[in-house]
Amino acid sequence: MKRRLLAVLMATAMTASLAACGGGSDGQTTTAAGEQETTTAAAQDGTAAETKTASEPSDGGFELALVTDLGTIDDKSFNQGAWEGLTKYAEENKISYKYYQPQEGTTDSYLETIGLAVEGGAKLVVCPGFLFEEPVYLAQDQFKDTHFILLDGEPHSGDYAEYRTNENVMPILFQEDQAGFLAGYAAVKEGYTKLGFMGGMAVPAVIRFGYGFIEGAEAAAAELGVSGIEVMYNYTGAFAATPEAQSMAASWYQNGTEVIFGCGGAVGNSVMAAAQEKGAKVIGVDVDQSFESETVITSAMKLLSNSVYDGVKAFYDGSFPGGKTSVFTVENEGVGLPMETSKFETFTQADYDAIYAKLVAGEFELVQPSADNIDPTADLTVSATTIKYVE
Repeated sequence: MKRRLLAVLMATAMTASLAACGGGSDGQTTTAAGEQETTTAAAQDGTAAETKTASEPSDGGFELALVTDLGTIDDKSFNQGAWEGLTKYAEENKISYKYYQPQEGTTDSYLETIGLAVEGGAKLVVCPGFLFEEPVYLAQDQFKDTHFILLDGEPHSGDYAEYRTNENVMPILFQEDQAGFLAGYAAVKEGYTKLGFMGGMAVPAVIRFGYGFIEGAEAAAAELGVSGIEVMYNYTGAFAATPEAQSMAASWYQNGTEVIFGCGGAVGNSVMAAAQEKGAKVIGVDVDQSFESETVITSAMKLLSNSVYDGVKAFYDGSFPGGKTSVFTVENEGVGLPMETSKFETFTQADYDAIYAKLVAGEFELVQPSADNIDPTADLTVSATTIKYVE
């Protein structure tokens, strides 16, 4: 199949990002200073396990710090992924670490909590998610001797008038179209021919997931000689779980859709609820969402822990790539599917390894979508696929 050249990395086009959905946790208390004192949390594999919230402080305090959003470090999302990458490097190298949680979901509160981490001795602060774009934009000037990793975002002013990354900041973005491609490819190889994509807001990250999903489905259909692939396609306009989103997903399932890629934060919860009612399937997003619902057969993942680990390692190796955006792709194991927990019956590990290697080798040139043109039928070369774009 012929595809357009991916002309530029999405780092330069990113103006907004996707927020993943995540769960809460039990047994936690929050101090007035905004720190969490936690004894237990849910482990990545879904079992109850003890989770360290801090190591023993060094003479200078805690060198590595994570500032969470209003979620927790066991949210099965950005906080947890970032925390796992940070603690893995810290424990391997006997570096002190701690995490801090803001009291409010505001720029002022995030910036204040970053200040607490710096006062606590942090040399490097990890900030997970696009909600930290403005706080890090301010913090990079306020705390010039501290380094920052901004996960899934780029620093900008509150009015978006200026995007600026100082030498003490490493913004990390992901090539979502590749993750979406793998999910679409796997779904069709698994035997599904009636697919759905339900995104949240039509921001670049969500659009890339959707376009990649369609292209992966087409690639698998071409290999199998299958025609008649159908994709229902919609952006809900928000990242919230709503009765409307659940009703739309239920309608799709009722009319024959077999699996829906729920790609819009808590929109995925609406899709999972509909799938549960209809006995249908879901593809999760951003992190391994198999623990959210039995309906989730796989997830188009940003490998958050890998990217944070690599960033922390670069800081201590003296090769911190500050001042520019780092993009994590299949080439540096930044995106993928969680094959160990995926519920595939036909699509094998060997199939996955083979298509992953082809992506790494550049055998597929994926479309570079634009937020100005969110109709996938306008930019994709559609051969065996019928796309029904739903307003």
